[in-house]
Amino acid sequence: DVALLADLPITRAIMTGSDPVTIQDASQDVADIANNDLFVLVNRSGKVLAVHTKTPGFGREAAQKYFQQSLEDRDVSSHWWFGEHHLYQTFIQPVYRGSRTDGTMLGFLVIGYEIDHRLAAEVSKVAGSHVAISCGNELISSTLRQDQLTVDNVRPLIGGSAQAEPHDVEIGSERYLATSLQLSNSQDTPVLFTVMASYDQATKFLDELNRYMLLLGLAAIVIGSGLVFFVSHTFTRPLGNLVGGVRALGAGDFHHPLDARGGDEVAELTRAFDRMRASLLKSQQDLLESEQLATIGRMASSISHDLRHSLAAIVANSEFLVDSHLTPAQREELYQEVRIGVNLMTDLIDSLLEFARTRESLNLAYSDVSETIHRALQAVRLHPRYSGRNIEVSCTPHLSGCFDQRKLERALYNLLLNACDAAPVDHGMIRVIAAEVAGAITVSVADNGPGIAHSIRDRIFHPFVNFGKENGTGLGLAVVQKIVQDHGGEVSVQRTAEGMTVFRMFLPSRVPQLSSELAETRAMTPPLVPAQRVEANQNLLSHPGS
Repeated sequence: DVALLADLPITRAIMTGSDPVTIQDASQDVADIANNDLFVLVNRSGKVLAVHTKTPGFGREAAQKYFQQSLEDRDVSSHWWFGEHHLYQTFIQPVYRGSRTDGTMLGFLVIGYEIDHRLAAEVSKVAGSHVAISCGNELISSTLRQDQLTVDNVRPLIGGSAQAEPHDVEIGSERYLATSLQLSNSQDTPVLFTVMASYDQATKFLDELNRYMLLLGLAAIVIGSGLVFFVSHTFTRPLGNLVGGVRALGAGDFHHPLDARGGDEVAELTRAFDRMRASLLKSQQDLLESEQLATIGRMASSISHDLRHSLAAIVANSEFLVDSHLTPAQREELYQEVRIGVNLMTDLIDSLLEFARTRESLNLAYSDVSETIHRALQAVRLHPRYSGRNIEVSCTPHLSGCFDQRKLERALYNLLLNACDAAPVDHGMIRVIAAEVAGAITVSVADNGPGIAHSIRDRIFHPFVNFGKENGTGLGLAVVQKIVQDHGGEVSVQRTAEGMTVFRMFLPSRVPQLSSELAETRAMTPPLVPAQRVEANQNLLSHPGS
């Protein structure tokens, strides 16, 4: 701004004169245009010709004094002038006729900005703290209260050196955290700028804040408690009751009590769930009845078919036996056919009875596993259809346990019959491997048949499941599973593929609680030699042709 004012033609024209009174009057318009707090014109010899201020007090003599000091310190861009309780930050610009490089200097133009209460208030507003500006031993401006501006109170704010580090200042009865900055290092005008934050106001603010926070906390507790009670009564408790009903339904309880009071969404959802539960219970009962009827129908169809087939064979062969022209060999062949039909009917009845017996019918006793396997194998070889099958047995020596020997023999017999049916007639190979693995008895039956059909793999142990057999009740594997489960074990298809199918029975070797009669049987049994724990011979199972 000062450079623009110095280059104005009117400024240059005024500076060509030498009469101070004329220049004072003529420069009034320029000072009004500049609108600065201080406007000074000085001729080239350093004499002040005109002084204009917005506030009275700072005169020509003070301007002359500080202008001479400013000329001695030309290295700084601005200077501080102080007089009659007025402090200005001034800027000096030479006034030339012509250009600044080759023109003639006419004098100097000085403009200044006063450091007063307006500036202090603006800085205080920006800093959010109190502000004090001093020059030497005089306080120029401050935002402190008037009752604090006594001589003793303001002494810490004047005449001192700047302290950039925050430090405590006590003004009257109030303490402040202050930091100060030296704006001018001149000995004549040492300007000190101080910013202060009141401890008392901060403490008062914190006290009020704590009071508000306490009230807010109490209000939040009261509102929160009411909200918790409302939510619990309206949503949480009904939802908990509904969740309990869902869990009970998942556990099979269709009669868990439900609370569907009210007309909100949770109550409506509870009522809908209750209706769904009732509908599901009815559907389950209908499905169970339908399944029972279907099972009875399948059983009746299968049994009637097998009985009719066997009876037809018996009746037909019996009629042939009446013929007196038959040779003894022909009569023996017909007799064997009748015997086969009777055996088929007996097997069917035994399977039905075995499938219907409860677990309590087990006759537990210490028995040798190898003996049980060979008895089942002997029964299979007595069967006319399977008498010539190649069956290999591998059993750990002295392998024994506590089980119902007759039932386990029946289970092994069914597995062997199943393997004989699956294995090829000309090059069939069946292996039975019994061992003790991890303290339990495992019996594996493997055959080199075509494997289990994919359509029945998931229900191979279900009753009346029969696939690809001309003569079969569909109860063989179901009876095996029931016998093994009655002993606390499990049976599974360990492997099935083209040329290899393995059924594996797992029986716990621990002795169940025996009755007094069985205890006497155990006492009469000679001590057994503990069998070594061996792993099942996987190589035998994986090479059906060896």
